[in-house]
Amino acid sequence: MDLGIAGKWALVCAASKGLGKGCATALASEGVHVVVTARGADALEATARELRALGRGEVRAVVGDITT
Repeated sequence: MDLGIAGKWALVCAASKGLGKGCATALASEGVHVVVTARGADALEATARELRALGRGEVRAVVGDITT
């Protein structure tokens, strides 16, 4: 189903695992460019590599804590 969101940008917080990662994966699978953020650099970079491997959109990873 075409959701009409391909080419748009999305920011996904807490994206290195769990629900955040699932949301980022679903968006990237639809061709959405995603900026993913999380506190743990290693887990975040692993997620970013997985999203880039989908080859559907641009992926940017930003390490940070959204509470500060």
